[in-house]
This record gives sequence, structure tokens and C-alpha cells, in this order.
Amino acid sequence: MPASYLVYGLRASSNIPIPGLAASDESCPVSLHIRLKDGSNFASKFSASLSDIFYTSASPDPGIDPNVRAGMLNGGAYYGFFYSDGPRFAIERHGREIWGDWPDDYSLEDASRYLVGQILNFVLRLRGATSLHASSIAVGDRAIAIMGAAGAGKSTTAAAFARLGYPILADDVAVLDDRGGTFLVQPGYPRVNVWPDSARSLFGPEEDLPQITPTWEKKYVPLDRDGYRFQSSALPLSAVYLLELREELPDAPVLQELTARDAFIVLVANTYLNFLLDADMRKREFEVLGRLSRTVPVRRARPANNPAKVFEFCEAIAADAKRLRKQESANAMLGTR
Repeated sequence: MPASYLVYGLRASSNIPIPGLAASDESCPVSLHIRLKDGSNFASKFSASLSDIFYTSASPDPGIDPNVRAGMLNGGAYYGFFYSDGPRFAIERHGREIWGDWPDDYSLEDASRYLVGQILNFVLRLRGATSLHASSIAVGDRAIAIMGAAGAGKSTTAAAFARLGYPILADDVAVLDDRGGTFLVQPGYPRVNVWPDSARSLFGPEEDLPQITPTWEKKYVPLDRDGYRFQSSALPLSAVYLLELREELPDAPVLQELTARDAFIVLVANTYLNFLLDADMRKREFEVLGRLSRTVPVRRARPANNPAKVFEFCEAIAADAKRLRKQESANAMLGTR
């Protein structure tokens, strides 16, 4: 059954429903066609092996295949992503089509983890988008981005914001729509993914959050029901918060503003899929991040050493974001006089 979606600002159509994405019935031109398990049509996309391989992930152990290899297909007409557990995807070189296939004993839910993660976001990269490795939350009429390395707690913090009633734009990836003088954060899909220990600490053992797939223990907070809120329209980015890892943390949350130079360095280190960018894409990203570091405040955010204070941490960030919004409004008024 065909389905239509609006995800990260892209109007996409798929020949079968994609788990996790929010269906849209708006009648706008489709800019991305997704074709999954489309029978004999796959032969022309996957008949040849990868050539000009530009990325191979590290193997977990000697003798074990790497998790993913990325290269070219059909003489460079498509990018190919081949995963060691079976799924394979072909992406038209300009980001207008995605073709996907996987073994018959593999689930659609498992394949969708790759599709809505690396694959869809590589399409956005091909289209010129810059993406931060960050979760994004609506605070008033502005968006904030919670950025950090793997394990820093981006999704846990976003889930805590959701628990407090704040609308969530996206989990793990903040896609920036560059408008020259401002940056909009595009909404992703109505889920925040959390590990079981985070789910228990945030929602209590009695809250039975659904699993992302039947074969994976990770769970998700459904932002389209149970009182949680999904921010389905883009918002201007007002601040970026870089999460510090939980090492020698203070007793209370600490927020520290970075200089534009230091902000640029941490932004460069925390973009999404930067290991897949070619020289031209990386050059464009540097230019965007340079402007972002000069126009949007970037803060280091150190949570308290007690994980139970995560809600206090979120409220401290929200209060700081609201203060920055008032300052922005005051500066705008002064600028018009």
C-alpha cells in the first residue's frame, strides 16, 4: 500500500508503509521516491557489485565482515550501501530515489532502522543539507539542539524533555535548513529512541514503551500519542548545547558559553555522517558551520552527577534558551530604532 511522508523537510512517497514515519496526506510534489522490495526492478540496481568503495566501517572482530560498505553502482548512477546482515540500498546520485532490498527472513522494522537513519540522512547530504548529531526540542517558538558524542545522552535528554511536556522535533539528527540569515530545524519523525535503562529511569518500570523492532531491545517514546508532543513544523534554531560526558560532573547543571572559534570546532566534530562526505560536501559544510558558530550561541552543558536530576538539567537548559530568546527579541527591537 503506497504511503506519503513529510520527513526532514522532504516530501517522500513509498510503495509500502515505513515504520516510524508519520504519514502525510498533503498534496505537494514528491521530491523523493522510495521503492522497497520491488521485485524484479531490483535486478537493474543490484546486479553488479560495489565499485569505487569510499567507506568501509570497522569490523567488530577479525574475520567478521564490516557492518557496512558504501560505494558506487551502475557506473556511478547510484550510491550503494551494503550491510553485513543483509539489507542493501541504492541511492540515485542526486538523492531523488531510494531502492531497498533485504533477505526474505529479515523484517521490515529492522531494515527501516537503516533506511530512516543513515540512508535517508545521506540523501539529505546529497541535497546540500547540513545535519548535526543532535536531538532537537521546541522551547517556545524556537528550537534548541542537544548535541554530543555517542553515549553522551542526547536521546535520553530529549526523552526527558518529552516527559516534561516539551514538543520534540527530532531525535539524534538535527537537519538544518539554511536560510542565509537564520537556520531552521526540520522535524523528523514522531519517536525518541531510548535504551531500556533510560526508559526505566525516566518513565518508571511500569511504563511499557514499545520496542523499535521485535529483535532489538531498544525502545521508543511515541510522540504522537499518550500526551507526548511532536513538533511537526520547522522552527528557527536559537541555541546549541553540547553535552559533556558523565565524568567528574558537578552537583548541579553548568552551562558555559563557547567562543565562536571553539563553537566551530565542536560543531565540525559533531555533524552527522561526516565520514561519508566528499571534499565538496565537506567544504560546503565548513562554510555553513562557520556562519552557524557566529550567529547561534553554542554552550557546553554539564549535567549533575546524579542521573535522577535529568529533569532539573532540562529545565536549566530551557530557562537558558528562554533567556536567549528574550535577548534576541530585545536586540531585534534595538536594531529597528
